[in-house]
Amino acid sequence: MLTSEIATMISGRYIQIEMLPLSFKEYMESTGNMNDRGIKYTEYLQNSSFPYALQLKNQLDEIRDYLEGIYNTIVVKDIVHRKNITDTMMLKSILKFVFDNIGNPLSSKKISDTMTSLGRKINSRTVEKYLEAFSESYIIYPAKKYNIKGKEYLKSLEKYYIVDIGMRYMLLGSKMMDIGHILENVVYLELLRRGYDVYVGKIDNYEVNFVAQSHKGTIYYQVALIVRDEKTLQRELRPLQAIRDHYPKVILTMDEDSKIQYDGIRRINARDWLLGLTD
Repeated sequence: MLTSEIATMISGRYIQIEMLPLSFKEYMESTGNMNDRGIKYTEYLQNSSFPYALQLKNQLDEIRDYLEGIYNTIVVKDIVHRKNITDTMMLKSILKFVFDNIGNPLSSKKISDTMTSLGRKINSRTVEKYLEAFSESYIIYPAKKYNIKGKEYLKSLEKYYIVDIGMRYMLLGSKMMDIGHILENVVYLELLRRGYDVYVGKIDNYEVNFVAQSHKGTIYYQVALIVRDEKTLQRELRPLQAIRDHYPKVILTMDEDSKIQYDGIRRINARDWLLGLTD
């Protein structure tokens, strides 16, 4: 059921409870022990975070069939039928494009222009309709921009993250060259699980990967695969250093070093953070 249909299906007051696939911590716990974090993180990404995939026990062909079933149910049956979409191939092409561009700024016009350049003409309003349908079906999640200095939400390019990385592998193959964006996607979903409203931050000419807001306050996150190189480290620190308030600031990285601080900015191993092993 799409989110826009809930109010028409249930009379009176209702509470909408949004569910996400397994977190990395839940995935680790389901295996019976908390060992081999690196191997299990790779399995978590490739084999899917949907709970039923665990029962298939790394049987890759069966997992692929399972994910294709979810994909076809959501895209072909739910979205196509409920939104009266006639060009199913275009719908699938746009979804693949979004899956291939997680963590990149996107707009309906940019997607429309890309499709047109590939010989598949579509206008931006139709693209907006498709993106809205994907969001309502919880297959993608939009992250809007937030001006940290001005304390205002911006209408510029959004970023999109996806519900399950295993489904991305199923659709696009094992693309490892953008594993940094994959980590970013995992962190984004985990912040949603922890009850935050999550935005992409803008401060001067810099970007902060995530501004996580809740009734408890705000936390700023930068996500980077590795920051061992000094230039990379300084590039990731710079946006956080430009923020003048006193909310916590964190860099999440796959580096296995001990926790380090840079003038109050904490650097934490991403897997430790996902497992809840940090303060």
